[in-house]
Amino acid sequence: MTDAVFAIPGDKDRRTGGFIYEATVLRILNEIGCTTRHLELPDSFPEPTKADISTTIDFLRAVPVDQPIILDGLVFGAIDPEGLATVSAPVIAMIHHPLGLETGLSQERAAYLRANEAAALAHAAHIIVPSPHTALVLARDFGADPAKITVALPGFTRPTVAAARVDPPLILSVGLLAERKGHDVLIAALAGMQDISWQAVIVGKAHDFATARALGYQIEQSGLSDRVRLGGELSEIELNDRFNAASIFALATRYEGYGMVLSEAMQYGLPVVTCAVGAVPDTVGDAAYLVPVDDPAAFEAALRRLLTNPVELERMRWLSHQHAANLPNWTDTAQIFVNVIARLGRRGESK
Repeated sequence: MTDAVFAIPGDKDRRTGGFIYEATVLRILNEIGCTTRHLELPDSFPEPTKADISTTIDFLRAVPVDQPIILDGLVFGAIDPEGLATVSAPVIAMIHHPLGLETGLSQERAAYLRANEAAALAHAAHIIVPSPHTALVLARDFGADPAKITVALPGFTRPTVAAARVDPPLILSVGLLAERKGHDVLIAALAGMQDISWQAVIVGKAHDFATARALGYQIEQSGLSDRVRLGGELSEIELNDRFNAASIFALATRYEGYGMVLSEAMQYGLPVVTCAVGAVPDTVGDAAYLVPVDDPAAFEAALRRLLTNPVELERMRWLSHQHAANLPNWTDTAQIFVNVIARLGRRGESK
């Protein structure tokens, strides 16, 4: 018997934080005995066509009433709320961060997505989020009932850590080549510290080609072509090698609903420089340098301090190791889903 359905748009195995989270939870749910069927939805979300919205609603309406549907946030924020209200099975919204908070949207598009997501949330039987910060945002700004929100922190699989740091020291950044990830701020910070020794790699798939082209142009115009490289999307093994080769992890993000890659970097004992925004402060605790958003000078100062102060570099490595030791595993995360699924599927929870 199927206990639940996990509805995800397009390829569930894409290597970004949200998709890694969902694909892993889906796998672990089945491994621990909570039989969960994967329902692949059209891949046009979060910019769906009317036809794809209609197809998605039809798929969801076909799910039996006793099988809770875990619905990916890329779909949830852009779906037709009235159509969602016709779905008989209880819907669990899996919200990594609200779509309307994405960087680079027009004011009109952001306002539409925020209003649409708030309306859709009114039809959710329950909501699962990856951080207390996202829970707060949904309750405060989107009208979600706090009693229907459960936090399921991402789990982590302990990586193969075999530090092989390269010289000059490698500054590693990992994230989609998207405006929200702030790679332009990192590049601007690096442009100001050409007087000291370092190299940098930005790993990530192009979210949109305009942003990728702009980053390449910025690197060239800043005179950093021989020191900064856009590494593209890497396999898990290749990324493991980059983490082991790095001396510092840097992500000048403009917003994160959790920031899985920050915790991942800490598992390798990497000092982290990032921004005090969204869920990031809760994610990293005191084991990272937090600087203001969109402040290349502050980001440069933090990187420079680590690169020029071996004692401080070692202190931050130790803090990263300490922080990583307390991270949950994926079974811990999946068990939280099991508890919600059982409550909705067996006894029901009013929508």
